[in-house]
Amino acid sequence: MNDIVLIGGGGHCRSCIDVIEQAGSYSVAGIVDLPEKLGHQVLGYEIFATENQLDELVRKGHHFLIAMGQIKDPAPRKLLFKQINALGGVLPTIVSPLAHVSPHAQLGRGVIVMHHALVNAGAVVGDNSIVNSKALVEHDAVIGKHCHIATGGVINGGVVVEDETFWGSGAVSREYIVIGKGSVIGCGVSVKKNMEPGSMVS
Repeated sequence: MNDIVLIGGGGHCRSCIDVIEQAGSYSVAGIVDLPEKLGHQVLGYEIFATENQLDELVRKGHHFLIAMGQIKDPAPRKLLFKQINALGGVLPTIVSPLAHVSPHAQLGRGVIVMHHALVNAGAVVGDNSIVNSKALVEHDAVIGKHCHIATGGVINGGVVVEDETFWGSGAVSREYIVIGKGSVIGCGVSVKKNMEPGSMVS
């Protein structure tokens, strides 16, 4: 079983830990967070390093998951992904055993698919994206890099969600539309038409 280091020790990290424990493919080695949080614990796992130690952790052969949530601003997760990638770190894909990912779907590096999510046939989820609990990514939908499909979000068939988009809890799309890069779709919204890059809908 490979060791994995989680980056970010907040609420999303707790959910990630539960998925990792249930999946059983990785052992959590510890958590990376701010210097003032060193020595604290999250669900029994120690915050044992800071971002300044990522190079050392890569050299030790740890794998990594960015366990920092993403609401509105994808920049912190994107920056960490690029930093780990540049250091040669491994960012595996994590799938809950309670989720269903079609064998005909594609998941990028650093993706986490959480409990009771469904990624259907022909769907693509880009690097460093979150498919959160009970979210649905339907057939032939494309989720870009550094996106967060929040709890219970529904991305219907053939929809393209471009990079760095936040899709709020319970939001639902019409089929075969395009959501532009960097958009923020609020909780419970129904999206029925194409959205320009940087759109904010609430």
